[in-house]
Amino acid sequence: MSVIECKGLTKAFGSTRALNNLSITIEENRITGLIGRNGAGKTTLLKIIAGYMKETSGQMKVFSEHPFNNLAVSANLTFIHNQMNFPIALNLREILEAGESFYENWDSGLASRLLDYFSLNPHQYYDGLSMGMKSTFSAIFGLAARCPLTMFDEPTTGMDAAVRKDFYRALLKDYLGHPRTIILSSHHLNEIEDLLEDIMVLKDGRELLHMSIADLKEWAIGLQGKSDIIEDLVKNMEVTFSKSIGQGTSYVVVRNQLSESERQAALISGVNLSPVNASDLCVYLTGKTKGGIDDVFKED
Repeated sequence: MSVIECKGLTKAFGSTRALNNLSITIEENRITGLIGRNGAGKTTLLKIIAGYMKETSGQMKVFSEHPFNNLAVSANLTFIHNQMNFPIALNLREILEAGESFYENWDSGLASRLLDYFSLNPHQYYDGLSMGMKSTFSAIFGLAARCPLTMFDEPTTGMDAAVRKDFYRALLKDYLGHPRTIILSSHHLNEIEDLLEDIMVLKDGRELLHMSIADLKEWAIGLQGKSDIIEDLVKNMEVTFSKSIGQGTSYVVVRNQLSESERQAALISGVNLSPVNASDLCVYLTGKTKGGIDDVFKED
C-alpha cells in the first residue's frame, strides 16, 4: 500500500521553486533515505507531507488524504527536525506524557529507557539542553511515538559520533520489532545507508533517483586510465562525474550499462574498472560540477 503519493508537486517561494513538478510514491513499512544537498527541497517536501504547508500546485496524498491541517493525518505521523518547538512550560517527562496522550502507539517504557540511556534528566526543560541533547530528545520522541509514518529531517544535528551510532541502532532495532514507514533525510548517506531499504535523491526540487539501496550500489561504475583512452571510451555514455588524476590520467563515473565487449575493450586498453560506493555516487549526482575541488586550483 502507498503511504505517500504526490503528482506534479510544485512549491514556489517567489520566483524560486523549492519543489519542481515532483511525482513520487512511498510504500508502507519501508525505510527510505531522502538524500540531497542544501536547497534540494528535502525539508520542503517533508513539511508538505507533514501538513505544515500547502503546495503551490500539484497533488499530495498521505494515507489517501490531503495532509494540510488534517488531524487524522497528523495523528498518524510524526515529523522530527532540528527546529522542534516543545512547550517551554513542560519538563522532558511532561512532554513525553503529552506525547502519550496524543499518539495511539506511544511506548512510554521505550521513552523512559531511552531517556535514561542517553542520560537526560526527566525534570530538565527542553530549552536548557545543548543542541546535541535537544536532537537526542527529539529523536527519542520520534521513536517512542511509533507512528505509521515517521519522518526524521537531519535528526543527528549536534550529536557526537557515539550518540549518532546509538540512535541509528535504536531506530533499526525498533523498526524491526515494529515496522512502519520511516523517511530519514540526511546529507550524509555514508552514515545511514546500512539502515535503508530505499533511497530517493533530490536535486533542485526534482527527483534524480528513487530505487532500492541495493540497486543504487550497482547503478554506476568507475573507469580510470589514460585520458585520451577514457575520453574515447565514454563519448557515447552518460557521464556522472569526471576528474583528472595526475598527468594524462582521468577518472570518470558512468552508468553501469557497459556490455561485456565494452568491458573487455576497456580492460585491454589498460582501463581500471571499479565499483562506486553509494555515498560517493550521491555526491557526484547532486554536485554542481563534474570535476573535483582540485580543478579549482588549475592554472589557465
